[in-house]
Amino acid sequence: MYRIPRFGWLLAVLVAAMTVAVACGGNSPTTPAKGTITIAGFKFSEGSVLAELYGQALQHDGYTVNFKLNLGSREVVGPAIKSNQVDLYIGYAATDLEYYNNAAGEASGDVTATTAKLNSHLQPLGLQALTPSAAVDQNAFAVTKATSDKYNLKKLSDVAAVGGQLVLGAGPECPQRPFCQPGLERVYGIHFKSFKALDTDGPLTRAALKNNDIQVGLVFSSDADLQSLGLVVLQDDKHLENADNVVPIVRTPVATAEVKKVLNAVSAGLTTIDLVTLNSQVELQHMDPDVVTKTYLQQHNYFS
Repeated sequence: MYRIPRFGWLLAVLVAAMTVAVACGGNSPTTPAKGTITIAGFKFSEGSVLAELYGQALQHDGYTVNFKLNLGSREVVGPAIKSNQVDLYIGYAATDLEYYNNAAGEASGDVTATTAKLNSHLQPLGLQALTPSAAVDQNAFAVTKATSDKYNLKKLSDVAAVGGQLVLGAGPECPQRPFCQPGLERVYGIHFKSFKALDTDGPLTRAALKNNDIQVGLVFSSDADLQSLGLVVLQDDKHLENADNVVPIVRTPVATAEVKKVLNAVSAGLTTIDLVTLNSQVELQHMDPDVVTKTYLQQHNYFS
């Protein structure tokens, strides 16, 4: 029988070990497994995008990540994390605060204050919210590029001077909602020429913007089609809307210094435009959330 020389035998063992390491998917091949973290995603496409984004960063750092995508609404995900069925989910600061405080009205447009109040409710539950991202998914007001250029509109403050020439379009509840027409009047001093009842962030609003039947329409800030439709989201420079910044919420026993470092790094780089782009790739181009988020992390050097 042919014998492998001692040096060749050692080389074969090393090669085999490297092959096994590379073949084991999920974790970085150069980083030993550090533990298992279960991450939940809300039951809509952005929920899957965010779960994959933060989960893959943890995977690359050496953690085994179990994904529970499309788990449900906050009324499902909240109890799941409180009962230790999941360890982490990616939430939204203001909405989560109002969930955990039973709609006490503590949320505001100040993301730092809103997150601090959220943590005051999470701490007794053995949970914590980490550093929020700049990315937000909240009510927003958009105009077409033509309208933006015509009136030089970049932020909501700019609308006050020309509001009397513009029609606002949104769901029929907008004239009574504090974060819609009354809020625009109270915070920004915007008085529109008229209001047109349409839908809430739906096809009627988009068609009316396209046809110039309205000049300002209510949307959500991370909608997938904002870029493809050429809509300009006006900056909420006086913070009318509650701060629904993307924020990881994690069980305190799982929130080690390293876990927080990985998750906070993702949050630090994520913008609303990034989120719109990722949502667009999933919803409009029908790409898989895990594929688009991996590409994002690679392009932004999280995997370097």
